[in-house]
Amino acid sequence: GKHWTVNEVRALIRIWSDKTIQQQLEGTVRNKRIFEQVAARLQKFGIDRDWKQCRTKYKNLKHEYKSVKGAQDSGSTSKSMKFFNELDAILGHSTMEQASKSDN
Repeated sequence: GKHWTVNEVRALIRIWSDKTIQQQLEGTVRNKRIFEQVAARLQKFGIDRDWKQCRTKYKNLKHEYKSVKGAQDSGSTSKSMKFFNELDAILGHSTMEQASKSDN
């Protein structure tokens, strides 16, 4: 797919930070419908992404966040990512146990 711009990622994170979306994402594995909603909301910002692209980006961001967070927790500061603070605001509150459960 085509590369996500900073603005597109920001918009995705803004939608993702919506409590309703978070609860839906945490509460389900079959999340196609949720990402269809996310894609529809991106469309309102003039961002043309399908639900699969949104889900993939979400998963990648989440994965990257976890590896950076894990590195930080073990005392390493070499790893960083662009949207860490935004993601930390969303994901930082959930326990690691929850995180590993919602991974598969």
